[in-house]
Amino acid sequence: MSNRAALLRSQLAQRILIIDGAMGTMIQSCKLTEADFRGTRFADFAHDLKGNNDLLSLTQPHIIREIHNRYLAAGADILETNSFNATAISMADYHMEHLVPELNSAAARLAREAADEATAQNPDKPRFVAGVLGPTSRTATLSPDVNDPGFRNVTFEQLRAAYLEAIDGLVKGGVDILIVETIFDTLNAKAALFAIEEYFEAHSLRLPVMVSGTITDASGRTLSGQTGEAFWNSVRHARPLSIGFNCALGPDLLRQYVEELSNKADVLISAYPNAGLPNAFGEYDMDGAEMAVHIGEWARAGLLNIVGGCCGTTPAHIAAIAQAVEGVSPRVPPTLEPALRLSGLEPFNVGRDSLFVNVGERTNVTGSKAFARMILEGRYDDALSVARQQVENGAQVIDINMDEGMLDAEAAMVRFLLLIASEPDIARVPIMLDSSKWSVIEAGLRCIQGKGIVNSISMKEGEAEFIERARLCRRYGAAVIVMAFDEAGQADTYARKTEICARAYKLLTETVGFPAEDIIFDPNIFAIATGIEEHASYAVDFIEATRWIRQNLPHAHVSGGVSNVSFSFRGNDAVREAIHTAFLYHAIQAGMDMGIVNAGQLGVYANLDPELKERVEDVLLNRRADSTERLVTFAENVKGGAREKVEDLSWRQLPVNERISHALVQGITQFIVEDTE
Repeated sequence: MSNRAALLRSQLAQRILIIDGAMGTMIQSCKLTEADFRGTRFADFAHDLKGNNDLLSLTQPHIIREIHNRYLAAGADILETNSFNATAISMADYHMEHLVPELNSAAARLAREAADEATAQNPDKPRFVAGVLGPTSRTATLSPDVNDPGFRNVTFEQLRAAYLEAIDGLVKGGVDILIVETIFDTLNAKAALFAIEEYFEAHSLRLPVMVSGTITDASGRTLSGQTGEAFWNSVRHARPLSIGFNCALGPDLLRQYVEELSNKADVLISAYPNAGLPNAFGEYDMDGAEMAVHIGEWARAGLLNIVGGCCGTTPAHIAAIAQAVEGVSPRVPPTLEPALRLSGLEPFNVGRDSLFVNVGERTNVTGSKAFARMILEGRYDDALSVARQQVENGAQVIDINMDEGMLDAEAAMVRFLLLIASEPDIARVPIMLDSSKWSVIEAGLRCIQGKGIVNSISMKEGEAEFIERARLCRRYGAAVIVMAFDEAGQADTYARKTEICARAYKLLTETVGFPAEDIIFDPNIFAIATGIEEHASYAVDFIEATRWIRQNLPHAHVSGGVSNVSFSFRGNDAVREAIHTAFLYHAIQAGMDMGIVNAGQLGVYANLDPELKERVEDVLLNRRADSTERLVTFAENVKGGAREKVEDLSWRQLPVNERISHALVQGITQFIVEDTE
């Protein structure tokens, strides 16, 4: 840790720090003209420049410096650089992409000089500079074309490159902190955080990182649809100094969302709300005294570590806020139990004592011929219906696989994920990206704003590649399934399963620094009752390996593809259902907490036919030498006896308006013409 970072953390341990107020509000109050924005340097520039606030760091540096000085005088401990839009993506609006490095370094230097001067005047109150990385003017999660929900006008890679360029300028200008702020789309933020980590690694340095999202309205969600906790789950991999919210809402409306984060996040909390909601003229009416009443209560309630103001706030607001929190102890982050904290639009946490997690398997071209046909024929609306049905049937995560020889797997994966992002009833759950091709997985990781799962990585190609891919998964913010597979092949015995998992766990936790709770082992579920003697212990070895992993590799999870175990009985759904049900009963007792399953092929263990259950368990647990023959013989008697799948059409009895509403929410098109007429 650098001396500046250590000093910052020391100050944060002692008191609530004040971040400055709105740069834009102060610039607007100056009533600048087009000529002011141009200055002498850009007097003949071919495009309009008024409104390009970031350009003022070059053309009117004395104005920016004076704004910094006024916030420092008001009590600000942290100055934000005038670089909110200083990325190539946003500067393209002014045809000034080429200025991005200069804009960022100039903005950082102006804030640095002001902060250093204030610190020199009062060494007991050190001042810090936060390099601002704004959200850009585009969104990677939402389509700007209402006719094509899968279209995007910016990609993760374009965002990453734009942020990387801005980061370089800010760091060279001397910032103490990097702050990714006003996040309305978490995928944009993940690109920024990816670029930050990439920059740190390339330059062998590390600065504290602040992350601040924005709740856009009373729904309590970001513009791209995430709740506060889902947003935190999506970005916590970056190990930020703080998480928080700014902009959009005033302190009265923002409080509940800050409190939620305060309870869920084990890092510091920041908040800098607007001065209320804008009035009919787009101006802000809440004065400093009124804001201070709210912020003072937040502080006394133990919610804050860093606080300030956003749109509409001025040095007067910051002075009032600083006075309101003076002498109030800073929040102490909670100590949370280790858990696998996933997210789609909503959070999904898997702790030590959580119930079994069903991962829907039907959006997999290798496991479902029907789904594969839909994708091959370009029937993505039908494919979305499959995903929706899985979520409706209880899948808490959906597994997506596009590995089909006739498909461009990368393109299909990207297209499907972008379409899912526009379907809230599907996108609310986390995504499992399933492929044997790393390029497909990485393409998928660049499309999901939540925290998903990579299925899978392994030591098949050796330790070096395993470590590199694990590091990338971590940088993208994903948990990983680790297959019990090494240079010698797939683990098929208890000894091999436990040996490989132990080796992988050590590499991940000690070499990579991967959180143990984000590791999910798949010790390989193979088909039983094949008639081959060496296969007789496949199920029981998986179950016992699961028990060993949960006892010896702290906080790690265990998953597997459940349908594999019954492959010998394909075509006999009744027996397959019984095998899945009994296998999961024993595997879950041993500690298996996740599984890729077809919920439609699961029964209730206690309701299994006693004789069928006995013969299935003889095979699963390898209790008799003749167990396979006995089950095969018995299976002939129950073929075709699987439970009938009944579609729930009770909603069709509702009044027509409610039927249409239900169909719209659930994405059901089957009855739309009839109901509309």
